[in-house]
Amino acid sequence: MRLTIAAVGRLRGGPLAEAFADYAGRLKSGRWTLDLVEVEERRRLSGPELVAREGELLLAAIPRGAFAIALDPRGVALTSEDLATRLGRMRDEGSPVAFAIGGADGLDPSVLRAARLRLSLGAMTWPHMLARVMLAEQLFRAQSILSGHPYHRG
Repeated sequence: MRLTIAAVGRLRGGPLAEAFADYAGRLKSGRWTLDLVEVEERRRLSGPELVAREGELLLAAIPRGAFAIALDPRGVALTSEDLATRLGRMRDEGSPVAFAIGGADGLDPSVLRAARLRLSLGAMTWPHMLARVMLAEQLFRAQSILSGHPYHRG
């Protein structure tokens, strides 16, 4: 299964980059691929203008034909098992999946409209760089659930 995370900002070295790479590597060993496409606006924009530009960049980073999922605090909060079930259906249909993670100011409404699912990682606010790692871990957990591996027990 081909997965893409399109995210605002650059995850430069350090523990978060290492954790992300670890989960991406685990997915690859299970025959799922996880691509991280980082987008960044270099012009000094602010407020709504910056969020709109980031939205354009995120939409351009989502592969054509992919099932788009926006990480949104107002989205649906799924259990790990429910996420696995949904991803399993998409895998069986041969559909690539792309997740959009906004920057510090969130996602532009254009990204939310383009998404076929709005997914929440919970009611708490998480740093957008940490959200990448949390999502990668949940993708690996979903793969483990679908393959019957005991990792998912928590």
